[in-house]
Amino acid sequence: MKIFFRNIHLYLSLAAGLVIMVTCFTGAVLVFEEELNHTFSKERYYVDPQGERLPLAQLVSNLNEKVPGAKVSAFRIYNDPARSVELTFSPAEKKGEKKEGAGEKKKDAKPAAGRPGGGGGGGKKAFMNPYTGEVIEVYVYQDTFFYTMFALHRWMLGGAVGKMIVGVCTLVFLFIILTGIILWWPKTRNILKQRLKVKWDAGWKRLNHDLHIVLGFYAAIFLFIFAFTGLAWSFEWFNDGIYKVTNSSPKGTPPPVSNYVAEAKPVAFDVVYQKAKTTVPDAHFYNIAKPKDSAAAYSVSMITPRSAHESASDNLFIDQYSGEVLQLQAFGDRNLGQRVRSTFKPVHIASIWGTPSKIIGLIVCLLGVTFPITGIIMWINRLRKQKKTGKSKARSPQEAAAA
Repeated sequence: MKIFFRNIHLYLSLAAGLVIMVTCFTGAVLVFEEELNHTFSKERYYVDPQGERLPLAQLVSNLNEKVPGAKVSAFRIYNDPARSVELTFSPAEKKGEKKEGAGEKKKDAKPAAGRPGGGGGGGKKAFMNPYTGEVIEVYVYQDTFFYTMFALHRWMLGGAVGKMIVGVCTLVFLFIILTGIILWWPKTRNILKQRLKVKWDAGWKRLNHDLHIVLGFYAAIFLFIFAFTGLAWSFEWFNDGIYKVTNSSPKGTPPPVSNYVAEAKPVAFDVVYQKAKTTVPDAHFYNIAKPKDSAAAYSVSMITPRSAHESASDNLFIDQYSGEVLQLQAFGDRNLGQRVRSTFKPVHIASIWGTPSKIIGLIVCLLGVTFPITGIIMWINRLRKQKKTGKSKARSPQEAAAA
C-alpha cells in the first residue's frame, strides 16, 4: 500500500511540480506586496499634512486638468491625515471607439485583478495630495511587476486556459499533500523522532531527505489551507459550494435604492463623505462608489477597528439625491455563506493575523518551491540505488567476492 501511495505522490508531483513551484514562488512574492509598495513607493501613499483638505470636487477638477475627460467612479479616503487620496477613474473615450455592451467583454481584456496592495480591479487610479490637489501619480496596476506575479499566480499568464491549469494543479497539490502525510506517518516512536527533526550534520543525501520529509510535514497543513482556499478563484462550482454547504445565498440582502426625484442631480462626493464620516467616524478608510444608475445609492465600504479582517467591511448606503443614510449593513449582518467566503482571501494571502501570519505564509510558500526539487532528487537517488542493487545481484559470487 505504501508503494501505491508513493507512486501516486511521485507521478502527481512530476505532472504538476512546475506549476506548483511557480504558484508558490509568486505567492511568496505577493505576501508582502502592500508593505513593499509602501516602502519603495512611499511618495505615492503618503503626503505631508498641510492645513485643511481640499474638497473632493476640487480633486476631480485637478485630475481632469491632467487627464481630460476622466470619469471618476470611486474615492478612497483614509482617516490617517498623512495618506493620499485614491481616485478610481476611466479615461475619456477616443473618437471612433465603441463602447462595450452590458454583456460584452473585450477579447484581449485582462482578467480583473484585485490585490490588496496593488490597486486591483479594472480602470486606472490617481493618487492625489488632498491638501495641495497635486496628482502624485496615475497608476495602472496591470502595468506593474506585482500584477505580472499575480497573473502568473492565478492563470500562468494564459487567460482562461491558464486559470484551468492552475486550478487542476491546485487540486492535484491537495492529493500530493495528503499522500505525503500518509508516507510520512511513522510506525514507531523512534521513527517519529527522526521525522520531526532535520539532521543538519548528516550527508547531503540525508539532509535532502530531511528537508523534504521533515519540513514538508511542518508546512503541509499551511500549504493545504492555501491551496484549498485558492480553489475558490479557480472553479465556480467550488465557490458555489461554499454557499450550498452553508445554506446561504451568494447575493445576500439586496441593497436599498435611492428615492428618485425627477430632474434632480446626485449629491456631490463631498456630501457623501461627510455623511459617512459622521455615521462611522472611526473607519480606517471610506471607499465611496458612485451609483451605477439613477435608482442605485452611493455605496461606502469601510474597515473599522472592530473588523475581524481586511475583507470584513461594513457597507453604508446613502441616497444619491437627498444625501441621507438609507442603511448601514454591518459585516455581522451578512449571511453565513458571505461571512465564510469573505475569510478565504485573508486566509489565502496569509494576512488573517497580520504580520505574524504573513511571515508564516512567506516561509511556507518558499518551502513549497523547494519540495518538488528535493523530491526529484530523492527519486533520482532511489533510482540510482535500485540500479546499483540490480547490478550487484547480477554479478557472480566470484565477481562479488573480488569486488
